[in-house]
Amino acid sequence: MIKFQYLNQLKLKTFSFNGISMKGYKLQTSPCEIPASQNKVIEEHFGLASDGNGKISIAQMTAPSGWTEPYQTPNFDEFTLVISGKKQIIIGDKKIVLKAGQSIKVFKNSRVQYSNPFSKPCKYISICTPAFSPKAANRE
Repeated sequence: MIKFQYLNQLKLKTFSFNGISMKGYKLQTSPCEIPASQNKVIEEHFGLASDGNGKISIAQMTAPSGWTEPYQTPNFDEFTLVISGKKQIIIGDKKIVLKAGQSIKVFKNSRVQYSNPFSKPCKYISICTPAFSPKAANRE
């Protein structure tokens, strides 16, 4: 018998899987630091590298001033929420600058380039569905 977690009057319930009682959450207290070039910091909280989850990846990132990635055409949707600083995104011939508090969803199979050509570091959250992998990013 499988029971799923649910919220009932703002209380998180536990569930059972094949008779084993489990908590209704997974707390991430030590994200996986992913090696990156140009002094970019990637801390994956959930995803292929941190917990083997191939359905979604959630990472906190810091892109230093001057950072840039090559163009890519990823096989996943990517959501970005800027916490501080600015991030430049080029999709096709459109240049977009996200500022703190702004977000974007870049649809899978879109040719895109991410960068920080600005004078201050950019801190942001990235969510990919399905999860990010270098192979699925299809970088040029």
